[in-house]
Parts: sequence; structure tokens; C-alpha cells
Amino acid sequence: MSEEFVRPDVRAFLDDLNRREGPRTHEVEPATARQMAARLRAIADVDSPDIATREDLYIAAPDGRSIPARFYDARKRRDEGPLIVFFHGGGFVVGDLDIYDAACADIAIGLDLPLLSIDYRLAPECPWPGAPDDCEVAARWVAEQGVLFGRSFNSIAFAGDSAGGTLSIVTAMALRNHPAALPVIALWALYPAVDLRKRYPSTERLGEGYMLSLDTLRWFNDHYAPDFGHWRASPRLGDQRGMPPALVVAATLDPLLDQARAYAMACIEAGVPTEYREAKGNIHGWLTLRRAIPSSQQDLRGCLGAFRTMIEEYRP
Repeated sequence: MSEEFVRPDVRAFLDDLNRREGPRTHEVEPATARQMAARLRAIADVDSPDIATREDLYIAAPDGRSIPARFYDARKRRDEGPLIVFFHGGGFVVGDLDIYDAACADIAIGLDLPLLSIDYRLAPECPWPGAPDDCEVAARWVAEQGVLFGRSFNSIAFAGDSAGGTLSIVTAMALRNHPAALPVIALWALYPAVDLRKRYPSTERLGEGYMLSLDTLRWFNDHYAPDFGHWRASPRLGDQRGMPPALVVAATLDPLLDQARAYAMACIEAGVPTEYREAKGNIHGWLTLRRAIPSSQQDLRGCLGAFRTMIEEYRP
């Protein structure tokens, strides 16, 4: 483990995590890893808050499937405005609506905007490009509907963490290339993986001891089985010109740190309005670790303030 600045509550969490006995994610089958993720959420994340509207629904896919989703709104009714479409993290292998329930509700409350969380298919049962396919289908469906639970929308903003941050970027690129019925006005990518071809220096420096390990990253990639050179797997390789304004957020103890930095720079070089933030001394996954790492609440508040400002500036 390299000598890095670590917040006291992050150090306490990592020390507890690293001394626990039992298998790590990369040592088990995906079904077991999903159970482990659910148990971690129960002890490490905050409780789901009360919210005015929390409704499950299903999105029809072209092949006859249904994509589960969950709708949140801090208000019972509101005027027409933007909708946040959220994609959860979990390395494309774990994660679901329940694990991200508290995060999504808090984001909807903090932004004072409705939010739709998408439960896309996971690998290895559905390897790449199943996840980006589902996310694009869901986004286009929402844009076509323009209305959910009595709320009308005139635009979309994407948000997501980790794999969901990647999917937010990839879905925004797809809708830039072939626009949907509603415009995409902003993008929030929280510690995304954007270039699966190579190891950046932070991958080596932070790949052991900070929760997300090199072994786990390999395990995720082995199950997801993407085309590493395709922009739908490695969006940093694609052209960022014409993308919506972007909020890119990293954690300084994250092996993916340099990827987030590289993506923010690519956006800036392409002329995309971009804000870049770092959670100094925090780790990958902090969005769903806010009970175990209380200082992450301040990171979330900062992100919400920045994203709210961005949306207000670019909303129709």
C-alpha cells in the first residue's frame, strides 16, 4: 500500500474491512458476490430516507423483455422539468435497485428533481454489451414517454457511479450520435471506468488495500467480457465533441483515479463544459458507504450542489 492521505473515518473502515476473515469478491461466484454486496450495504450505507414518491415500474425492451426501474421524487407533484436517469455501480456484475435505494432517494431529494434508477442486466449472465444496450433502451423509452407518474419532462440528465458512471457516459454518447425525443442536458460520472485497455499509474499505486483491488477489477472484466477497444466499453477512446456538460468526480484513493482525470481532460479538450472534483482521502464506492464513512456525506453534498448548478444553467 502506498503512502497516501487517508481520512480518519476511511482509515477506520479500511482497517476493519481488511482484518475481516472470509473470501473477497474475486474469490467467489457472482451470485455470492451479490449477496456480499447486499450485506455490506446493510451495515455500511445509510438508511433509505422517507421520500414523497418511490414507485417501481418496468420498461419494455424491443426483444420483449422488461427492464426494472424505480422512480423517486421528493414532491407529490411538480411542474415540467428535467429527469435524472441513474445507473448503479457494481462492476457490471453486482448492484441493483435496492443496494442503491438510499443513494437514489438522497440524490432526488438533494437535487429536488425526479430520478429514475435503471436495473440493467448484469454479467456474466448477460455480458457486454447487454448493460449499455439496456441503458440506452431505457433512456430512449423515458424520452419517448415524456411523462412518469404524472410528472412531465422536457430534458434528461444522466448520473451514475463506477460502472454506472461508465454507462452514463456511454448512454450520453449514444444519444448524442442519434438523439432521443428529449435533449440530454448534463452528465454526472462518479469514479467511472473509461479506458479498459490499459493500466494507469493509479491502478498500480492504489490496487491493493483500498477496497477496490486489481484482482477484483480483473474479476469484473473477466465476467463482463467487453471489447476493450470499443467506445461502448471504453468511452475515453471515443470522440467527446458535442457531449452534454459533464461533472466528473473521482476519489484520490481509487485505482480508477487517473481514468477519471483523463476523461475530464478529454471533455475539456473537446470543448465540453466540464467540472472536475476529487474526494480527497476517500475510496471507490463511497456513495454507498456513507454510514461507515460519514465524511462521504459532505462529498455527496458538494457533488449535488455542483450538479444542481449545472442543470439549472443548461435546462430548457
